[in-house]
Amino acid sequence: MPLADRIRPTALCDVVGQTHLIGKNRPLARVIESGKIPNMIFYGPSGVGKTTIARIIAESANMRLHKLNGTSASTADLKSVIAEIDTFYGSAGILLYLDEIQYLNKKQQQSLLEYIEDGSITLIASTTENPYFYVYNAILSRSTVFEFKPVSAEELEAAVRRGFAEISKENGVEYSVDDEAVKHICRGCGGDVRKCLNTVELCALSAAEGKIDLALAAELTQRSNMRYDRDGDQHYDLLSALQKSIRGSDENAALHYAARLISAGDIISLSRRLLVIASEDIGLAYPQAVPIVKACVDSAMQLGLPEARIPLGEAVVLLATAPKSNSSYLAMDAALADIENGEVGDFPRHLQNVHCDGVDAKVRGQHYLYPHDYPDHYVKQQYLPDNLKDKVYYHYGENKLERAAKEYWDKIKGRK
Repeated sequence: MPLADRIRPTALCDVVGQTHLIGKNRPLARVIESGKIPNMIFYGPSGVGKTTIARIIAESANMRLHKLNGTSASTADLKSVIAEIDTFYGSAGILLYLDEIQYLNKKQQQSLLEYIEDGSITLIASTTENPYFYVYNAILSRSTVFEFKPVSAEELEAAVRRGFAEISKENGVEYSVDDEAVKHICRGCGGDVRKCLNTVELCALSAAEGKIDLALAAELTQRSNMRYDRDGDQHYDLLSALQKSIRGSDENAALHYAARLISAGDIISLSRRLLVIASEDIGLAYPQAVPIVKACVDSAMQLGLPEARIPLGEAVVLLATAPKSNSSYLAMDAALADIENGEVGDFPRHLQNVHCDGVDAKVRGQHYLYPHDYPDHYVKQQYLPDNLKDKVYYHYGENKLERAAKEYWDKIKGRK
């Protein structure tokens, strides 16, 4: 068994982190103390104590306990649990601990619903994915969701030192562990207790003459702080953090999140998001951002890693430090909203393609005014359908370029 499983806590007081849930007078702690276990879903990243706390609750309950994992559980496994309802074994109630519930399909989750609803089965489920996207809504509505957080480096120290003490006792070796090595392991594992303890075990196996110093710890924890799954929440959280940092004009935060994507080798997602940001958040305040970012992205794709980081870094800093405008983005969304609501209408006659008028036409002829035949290449005429003729979708932004464009057209259109 891995070290993390060998020293898994059996009491809440030994669990590191999650004080917002299991600290004194905190919500989950009060639920556990009440002795009445509701249906619960534990949501959070790997290695932060979801399974450990669920097992502690399950094993302390005076109920028939079943443990299943969504990655391997079949419909037959679920039916086997359900079959114990109203039997001697299930007379005190059945507690189903279901790890990785997101891997069960909708039909499998629905098969439990009736029994969760009437209390025949109490469900404790855990998931690393957002339950509001991956768990069947009817189960969600009958459960309480508790969100687990990555464990802080300070809290991880207790688990790391306990791990070294345990492995020292098992191996009969007195390890000399530098404080800086412990701190580096804690900082480098991204709040993941399991990953920390795996690193502890590796350090013990690799230590020469029982000495574990900073150099050894740094070598064995490299890149282990990266939490990234291209199909999971971390992927979308990372892209969201990148875009919001650029939108907020914080170039340092933007570079940090871009660097995490580059370190994970995902330059495609980074490139696509930068192209979106150039039009959505910078827009008409600096329209040149679009071709510049496109050129940077094309360069990155041709170069590949590691050189791709150079043009991508240029694009990130350019977008973060550029003036911002979302006026065109909002204008397009407003126009699309009208289309989706059925606000269309016929084309004005003078905008239609040239064709013969019918015998019932009230006005004969095209009567289109060609703007290039008029001063400043502008002439006033109706372009929107009649039912939308006074609609305004676009509102000029407050940046220099859009203000200049507004002044230009206000003068020409005679609005001043």
